[in-house]
Amino acid sequence: MKSAIKRHAVALAAVGLGVFGNLGNAVALTDGAQVLDQSRVLLVAAPGSRLRPLQLFIIEQVRDDRPCFEITGSNPGEVNPLWTTFDFSGICGRASDTNGYSIRTANQDLGISYRLQIRESGDELLLLGVPSDRSTPLQIGRTGGISSTGFTEIILNPGWRVTKRTFEGQTLGHNYLTHDATLAQLLEDGGEVVVAPPTTPDPVTPTEPVVDLPFPDIRGDVYATQIARAVEIGVVSGFQDGTFKPREQVTREQAVSMIVESLISKYSNLSVPTQVAATTFPDVPASRWSAAKIAFSQSNNIVSGDQTGTFRPTAPVTRVELMAMLRRTAEYERTLVGLQPNLEPTHAVQSFSDISGHWGEELIMMMSGYCQVATPLNEAGSAFNPNTPALRNYASAALVRLYDCNQTEQAP
Repeated sequence: MKSAIKRHAVALAAVGLGVFGNLGNAVALTDGAQVLDQSRVLLVAAPGSRLRPLQLFIIEQVRDDRPCFEITGSNPGEVNPLWTTFDFSGICGRASDTNGYSIRTANQDLGISYRLQIRESGDELLLLGVPSDRSTPLQIGRTGGISSTGFTEIILNPGWRVTKRTFEGQTLGHNYLTHDATLAQLLEDGGEVVVAPPTTPDPVTPTEPVVDLPFPDIRGDVYATQIARAVEIGVVSGFQDGTFKPREQVTREQAVSMIVESLISKYSNLSVPTQVAATTFPDVPASRWSAAKIAFSQSNNIVSGDQTGTFRPTAPVTRVELMAMLRRTAEYERTLVGLQPNLEPTHAVQSFSDISGHWGEELIMMMSGYCQVATPLNEAGSAFNPNTPALRNYASAALVRLYDCNQTEQAP
């Protein structure tokens, strides 16, 4: 297992070669495979699709411009998939299917006869090499638990490592999960082979209500229940392919649209225009799909422009900007029911490790105490990450918290 030092080293962007060293000097060549610096590689189990609930990603920190991922804890290691928050081209390598990875044992590529698959086993996830003839699968790695973030670090079993395919001295993009032993030797080693589970498992008494999730790709997401609630009240919807894309960034106009839809859902007599003749923002023409909602939000002091007078509708909304919008939304709601706009804490105010001196420090702390709208990134640790783009999962959760917390303040 990676040491804590290595785990944090990968998560932090290195300055110069002194942290990671020259990658070219850190590898060794074998016949057809180039060994990588394993501290720069992450294997992660991630939410998949309805047909494949769990998906394998192999992430490589290629350059140190920005960190590709963060890992906290162990057994399981909870992964913050930073590669989903920016254009990682040239910075992070990502392999997500058989085009990007296969198994290699004793210098033999098993890509035709074995495929990589993640399966849930008890209270953890296993990385398996599943043979095409459906015989006994080969266990390659395990997680030691299941992450609450939906992204769980996979620790390779002893002897396994990640390499790159080479051809005529050139390194290619294909990843191998490599072991020096032969396949026959591995299959003889009981420690590497998965024991098939009993055909009739013991009944399990659920400890919490089972939620019927509206999208297959939110399974395992820490905000899955709140996303389902957001769909129920009409704040958000999915995409045409039937997915939700929980870790996709939210733009400023999308955030406004979600807020306005939550207000319409809660206050049936609220009058929100569907079109406007003009807007006060030069970069939001009246013909834009979001123009009416942006105009409504501006007129009610929910949003404002930047210092240049523009709104930047397609720019990602940061987590702190989302808090500013939601604070003003909460204040506006109070005026709708005849209350003073001042927000009083409903919960204990939370301390965050990374907001001291930030312009939004008091705002974030206020929204942590008001309906627990502001919480740590991925609900883990103590960092809020104010300047990080807000993702669809957290934006949905934050809106649901505000929506449900304020229900008691509606006018009779």
